[in-house]
Amino acid sequence: MRILAIEKELPGATKEQFEPHLQAEAEKAWELHQAGIIRELYFREDQHSAVLLLECVDGQEARLVLDTLPLVREGLIEFEIMPLVPYPGFARLFRGSG
Repeated sequence: MRILAIEKELPGATKEQFEPHLQAEAEKAWELHQAGIIRELYFREDQHSAVLLLECVDGQEARLVLDTLPLVREGLIEFEIMPLVPYPGFARLFRGSG
C-alpha cells in the first residue's frame, strides 16, 4: 500500500537541536530507500518539511517505520500519515463498452 507521510516540526524544536542528528537521519532515510520502503522523498517548496511516499502494508507499519528515524526518536518531528488507494474513477470510462 502506498502511504503519503508529511513531516511536521514539533513546537519548540530549534535548528541547534536538529544539527547533531541530520547525518544519521540521511543515513536512515537512505537505508529505508534502499529497502524499497521510502519510494520517493521530497521537501515542500514553500516550507522546509519532508514529504515521503512509502510502500508499507498499512498506516500502522508506516508509523513504525517512521518512528525509527532519528529526528522522530528525538522528538523533533512527527508525520501525518495518509494511506492511499488507487483512483477508481477511470472505470467509468469503460462501462458499457465492449
